[in-house]
Order: sequence, then C-alpha cells, then structure tokens
Amino acid sequence: MIAGDTIVIVGLEILSAATILVLLALGLAVVFGMMRIINLAHGEFLTIGAFTTLAAVRFGGLPLWLGMLLAACVAGLIGIAIERLVIRHLYGRPLDVMLATWGISLILIGTITVMFGPVTNGLPYALGSFTIGRYQYSQYRIAMTVVALLMMLIVYVLFHRTRFGRQARATIGNPEMAAALGINTQRMFMLTFGLGCALAGAAGAVLSPLVGVVPTMGILYIAQAFITVIVGGPLALVGTAAAASLLGTIEALIAHFPLFHIATAGSCTPTPCVIAIGGSAFFGQIALLVFAVVLLRLLPQGLTGGSRNPY
Repeated sequence: MIAGDTIVIVGLEILSAATILVLLALGLAVVFGMMRIINLAHGEFLTIGAFTTLAAVRFGGLPLWLGMLLAACVAGLIGIAIERLVIRHLYGRPLDVMLATWGISLILIGTITVMFGPVTNGLPYALGSFTIGRYQYSQYRIAMTVVALLMMLIVYVLFHRTRFGRQARATIGNPEMAAALGINTQRMFMLTFGLGCALAGAAGAVLSPLVGVVPTMGILYIAQAFITVIVGGPLALVGTAAAASLLGTIEALIAHFPLFHIATAGSCTPTPCVIAIGGSAFFGQIALLVFAVVLLRLLPQGLTGGSRNPY
C-alpha cells in the first residue's frame, strides 16, 4: 500500500518532469516545430542561458530573476547574430543547416569552456522547501512550473494575438506570398529564430539552480528536447505541452517505482535474484526513449498528427 504523502510527492515529481521537458522543448518548438530548422546548437543556447545567469549572479551581483531575464536577452541576441551570419543563407537546405549548427555548437562549447573553464558550477537559490508527510519538497520546483506556464502563455499570445505573430506565421507558412503582401520576410525569420534561442536561454537560466552548470550541459538535454517536439507532432505549442506531460509522467513513474520486483532470499543459483526494472533516474530516461519510439511507430505524425495547422 502506497502512502498518501508518497503519492503526492510522485505527483509533484511528474509535474516537475513535465515542466523540465516543456522548458527544454519550447524554444525548439518555435525553431524546429514551426520554422522546420534542425538546430543542433539548441543545447548550447541552454548553456548560454545558464552561464549568463551564473555570471550575472556571481560576478555582477544581480538578483537571480534579473539574471534570468538577462540570460534570455543574451541568448536571443546571439541567436539573431547567428541567423544573420549563417542560417539566413541556408534556408531550404536542411542538411546544410544541420552541419552548420553542429559546427556552431562546437564553437560555442569551446568558447564557453575558455571563458569559464571546464569545471561544474552551482547556483544557489533563496527559496526553501515545504513538508509533505515524511518528505521535503523544493519550493523552487513549484515556481519553475509557474514560470514554464507563463512562458507557454506568452508564446501563445505572441503568435496568436499580435501583429508580429500573424506576420511570422504568414512568413513561415508561405514566405513568397508574405513578401508579396509587403511583409519583411527576412526580418520575420530573424526575429522568430531569435525568439526560439531566447526561449532556450531562458530555459537554461531557469534550470541552472537545479543542475550542474558546465560547458557541455546542453548535450545532455538536446535529445530530450527533440524527442518532446517530435512526439508532440505538427501542433507546435499544444503538441509540446501534451508530449511533455505524457513523457514526463512515464519518466517520473519509472524513475520512482520499479516496473516489477521479484524478491527472494538466498543466492541467485537455486532461486531467482532480486530483479528491479525502474526506481532510478537512469531507467526513467530509458523508459522515456522507449515509449517515444513505440509511440512514433504507432503515430508517425506524433500526438497531434491529425492537424494541419503547425501552431
């Protein structure tokens, strides 16, 4: 019998896992889900956000929240610069974009390593924890969920309720027609790509107090970001939220509970050994990947594959 406090904690862990996937994938949902640009440097924009926050708090003496806002701005500006210098010349050439962004990711990792060193840095946060039965749970993780929801809401309003959003959607959907109507399509592509990079930087900033800030941290998260966006399907925002919720649930459940458990006494020779599949973060990650592969085999277009509207 599972205790009530355990159920609550697991529920909060599911919420936290889904929140992390939303944060990781939101910027990629704009760049890949909408623009169809395979940005292999997405993880490095997460890293830029994390290190900008670290530098702002540790060396600049800024409050954590202000450092996070600065991180989004810095990542967005770097994304705009990269779009102007490299990406703008490669639209319609997906393999070339992949190769270019892979090279950019290596350059960014090397640059960050030279600037900050290869060591892992920690970033403290002021929020404490609250008690649920026998457990302590971080208040920051709840705040992180609120921030992720606000980011989703801002992106939705930006693309559906503003002039910029209407022009960006028109440009992405049919750039030739948008240009004929007087829309500066190059400017729209630049700003949309920059927005995706800014969202990635914000995600890295929000995650930085929870993870080790290291120059190669983006490599650890880029696969989860792509899996979430691809499983979500063509509806970039709704699909990302749905995929993050589903995959986060699978990951958290397997990470906290063994899939099956055979416990016997004695050695392994005469009787079965203790077998536990699950109960660790490693098995949670494996379960997420396996579930995503099976789901895409059954639903090749993802969870929102029945929709033709990519927004």
